[in-house]
Amino acid sequence: MADDAPGPVTVPGLLFLVAVPGLEAPLAAEAKAAGFAGVTVLPGGVEVTGGLPEAIRANRTLRCAVRVLWRVAAFRALHLAQLDKRARKLPWTEWLSPDHPVRVEAVCRGSRIYHHKAAAQRLAGAITAAGIPVSGPGSGDAAIPLKARIEDDLCTISIDTTGEPLHRRGHKSFVGKAPLRETMAAGFLWQMGFDGSQAVVDPMCGSGTIPMEAAEIAMGLVPGRSRDFAFAHLAGGGSEGPCPSRSPAYLEKDEGGARFFGFDRDDGAIRGARGNAERAGLSGICSFARQAVSDLAPPEGMAPGIVLTNPPYGARIGERKLLFAVYGALGATLRARFSGWQVGIITSDKGLAQATGLALEAVGPVDHSGTKVWLWRGRVA
Repeated sequence: MADDAPGPVTVPGLLFLVAVPGLEAPLAAEAKAAGFAGVTVLPGGVEVTGGLPEAIRANRTLRCAVRVLWRVAAFRALHLAQLDKRARKLPWTEWLSPDHPVRVEAVCRGSRIYHHKAAAQRLAGAITAAGIPVSGPGSGDAAIPLKARIEDDLCTISIDTTGEPLHRRGHKSFVGKAPLRETMAAGFLWQMGFDGSQAVVDPMCGSGTIPMEAAEIAMGLVPGRSRDFAFAHLAGGGSEGPCPSRSPAYLEKDEGGARFFGFDRDDGAIRGARGNAERAGLSGICSFARQAVSDLAPPEGMAPGIVLTNPPYGARIGERKLLFAVYGALGATLRARFSGWQVGIITSDKGLAQATGLALEAVGPVDHSGTKVWLWRGRVA
């Protein structure tokens, strides 16, 4: 069949930073603050300019990103024969290593090529012909994911430079029930205006994600310091050296004692949170204690800061009728003792948020593992 469409075009330096749906704005703000260029907010994430070096830096340093996709090529393909022919013209060995297998995934939408499995097979054949091993669909995390999106007859090829999702920082071994992911905690802290200087209190902290994420931001700790990434297995991706533990601007910064506090009624959760903080190097700046919501009090000697929490809301934990009393007790305690503090409550249930009796505005929605949640935020009068 004639090769009658325009030839393949390599995309000149684009990355797509996948966001938690609903938290694209915090990720864009973080990328701009970190010096990435061409920051553009798109549905589901943020596009920036850059190649493999920028992908490595994004993986290691960005807290709100879920994963980093490196856009390597885009071309028109009207049928499978064209897809095969154009794919065979791409410089696969410039991006991929013959020492590490690739797993090809394809999605087809609104295109004349509509069979995603057939599209993936053609791409896999082109990659194999270039001397790069290709694994089957059941290869799991051992292979580097290569993603093809064929939409309106345009095939865009991206390499997943991340591997395991970026919320897996690498130093948390204890995870509680229905946990808040670190990427979400970072985004919600941004929405609360956290800049590292305020005290943060979580009255229902579970495994300690919110206080720990706040502490790491305050100390300038690099989120990717304790884990491995898929980019190390790409061509040229294994020569970047070890990941620094802290960003240069914070290397001489003093911790100044505990400023980030987590409480929970579950003694097992508190033990787990303490262990997580110790493994992350945060024991000196984070404090965890077993305590009921009604006993909550502001840390002594500290200016009003931020109360941010992800309480049960009946979707996965807790019975909704019983939770009204919990939210009511939280609101009463905050009104009585936390004047001047900012409050953020993450919940999917408007009625439960209103049960606090606090004047809160809803920001969202955000996709929390398939459940739409909102950040209900305000300031205690």
